[in-house]
Amino acid sequence: MATSMHYGAKKKTFQFASFLRKNLTEAEKLLWERLRNKSMRLRIKCQHPAWIYVLDFYCHPLKLVIEVDGSIHLVEEIHQNDLDREINLMSFGLTIIRFTNNEVLYEIEDVIKRIEYKIQELEHQIHFKDVDN
Repeated sequence: MATSMHYGAKKKTFQFASFLRKNLTEAEKLLWERLRNKSMRLRIKCQHPAWIYVLDFYCHPLKLVIEVDGSIHLVEEIHQNDLDREINLMSFGLTIIRFTNNEVLYEIEDVIKRIEYKIQELEHQIHFKDVDN
């Protein structure tokens, strides 16, 4: 079940991801509606299991993680967990971009533009790595 795109995720993480997929926040629902229509040209997965975590959105070809954070992430303990999580995920070579619920709910066009820009940036980096090899 766990493939390289899942970074060794266990069955319990897959089950939790399935639960989260069925219970998206309003901000996640709104962003998912925009990302799932393939306007990004690349497949983006929603609530994707990766190691011991569930990523809000994930684009495997670019190793791009898109996180949507509610106000709970401002609590110091949660914020510290987020930092630890980012360090762990970056050790897999993943790039993480974060948006707040409010950004997604009230500035969706800006969020989409920032995601598109990050995708172009990562595609450009991959292209130059391929050229160098």
